[in-house]
Amino acid sequence: MTGFVTFVSAGPGDPELLTVKAVKALAAADAILFDDLSSGPILALARPGADMVGVGKRAGRASPKQDHVSRLLVDYALTGANVVRLKSGDSGIFGRLEEELTAVRAAGIGCEIIPGVTSASAAAAAACMPLTRRQHAQRIQFITAADTSGNLPPG
Repeated sequence: MTGFVTFVSAGPGDPELLTVKAVKALAAADAILFDDLSSGPILALARPGADMVGVGKRAGRASPKQDHVSRLLVDYALTGANVVRLKSGDSGIFGRLEEELTAVRAAGIGCEIIPGVTSASAAAAAACMPLTRRQHAQRIQFITAADTSGNLPPG
């Protein structure tokens, strides 16, 4: 019996900025593996009785290793559980989504990604500013500060 993994993007942490699809996924989950920055009021939307597992990483303190988080996703899904991996921001930007997707797919487990509001767009909206301006800022670039080893990327 194999479950399913849904990668839910928590956006900037405001439950009102979650997509309807994200809220439905949280309400249906048997287990939720969540980042520190995506917890709090968002977890109140979870189904009562769902397993809640904190897997967040924070600078300066002990954190679960990525292979452990990926293993937990697979182990829960292999029991037949409907698993939500609640990730901060938009999970496809600067997260470890690729490693988790690779592990889930290698185990033959179905999955989906529910995108979320990025920090950049949330910050601009909170400041009542556009991210782009036709005369002065015609593009947006998202550049990571570090690679998988913690070093700055080349270039």
